Amino acid sequence: MSLFRRRDNAGATADQLIPPRPSSGSGAAVVTQETALRHSAVWACLRLRANLISTMPIDVYRKVQGIQVEVPKPAVLITPGGDEVEMPEWMYSSQFDLDRSGNSVGLITAVDGLGLPARIELVPSSDVTVRMRKGKKTYRIGGTIYEPNEVWHEKQYTVPGLPVGLSPVAYAAWSISEYLSIQQFALDWFSGGAIPSAHLKNTAKTLSPDQADGAKQRFKAAVANRDLFVTGNDWDYEMIQAEQAGADWIQAKQFGIGDVARFFDCPSDLIDAAVSSSSVTYANMTQRNLQFLVMSLGPAVSRREQALSRLTSRPRFVKLNRNALLAMDPQAQASVIKTRIDSRTLTPSEARALYDQAPLTDDQMAEFDRLFGKGTQPAPTTATPQAGGASS
Repeated sequence: MSLFRRRDNAGATADQLIPPRPSSGSGAAVVTQETALRHSAVWACLRLRANLISTMPIDVYRKVQGIQVEVPKPAVLITPGGDEVEMPEWMYSSQFDLDRSGNSVGLITAVDGLGLPARIELVPSSDVTVRMRKGKKTYRIGGTIYEPNEVWHEKQYTVPGLPVGLSPVAYAAWSISEYLSIQQFALDWFSGGAIPSAHLKNTAKTLSPDQADGAKQRFKAAVANRDLFVTGNDWDYEMIQAEQAGADWIQAKQFGIGDVARFFDCPSDLIDAAVSSSSVTYANMTQRNLQFLVMSLGPAVSRREQALSRLTSRPRFVKLNRNALLAMDPQAQASVIKTRIDSRTLTPSEARALYDQAPLTDDQMAEFDRLFGKGTQPAPTTATPQAGGASS
């Protein structure tokens, strides 16, 4: 995001409040919001978080006598960007910007009868500048000045005194730049642009520059034409090896992946990065997903719920269905459903609805009575989950 300027009575600027991005040294790769995406770990972390949060079902509720009751969603929570931009795409784009720049900004292009936003067109965060002067905030987007009531602004990673969120990409610039620089140097190395690919040495005498050029041209001509190159016993040819250097680059790049993953609050193993001294197996995968949801995504989801609740009239509020991410294997899911039915927190009809099945009919109940005895209500935990069925 562009430089955010803030001026107060003391004359402090955002430059003094936000630690400056480290300057690039000689030969270091320049890190921006766009070039950072060339780092596979940056792309993977942003993609994973945006994928998961954007696919959480969005529901609107209100409290009635202390009970949470679902109510219809306003149009802005169905197609926030108009007919061509539905909620999953809008959520993905805004979450992607939140996680890389700390801010997501959009123009409010329509309002409903209550004066609430009815359409929000997201804009690239790199096109936005936020200014605070004498306690008044304004937005500059694409060369045009907008008032706060014309702009939708979500932020995360905030600190006191700043009207914007901090950018993980800016703070991870050193780690990202190191990775990109290693990547570029490796490309130059193996393409032969960084060092000579071989060493042709005369062991009998010292060659003048003209003699050395002549020998090089003869050798290159022979190699290019796949011809024979004939020498006496006064020439040595040595390939310059890069195995050890390549191993060092790989090690440095692997360290850079874990370092970047920490900046973006995404465990390395979830982006297919090599992780030492840990083991994630199918047996503990459900607990791993739960840990990621609670420790990493949970705060971000809560912030988004509060922000999206501003699009509804009070006392309505928005909830993202976190349970949709906790997909369990059929055996674990059946065990949970049986426990809930036995504890009277879930009815058999509600359990069948989780598998997109209608409540039991009288004929089905009679058949169960014939098979298991009259009055016996079997728990539908042996049913095989169907495609598209939700999980509890």
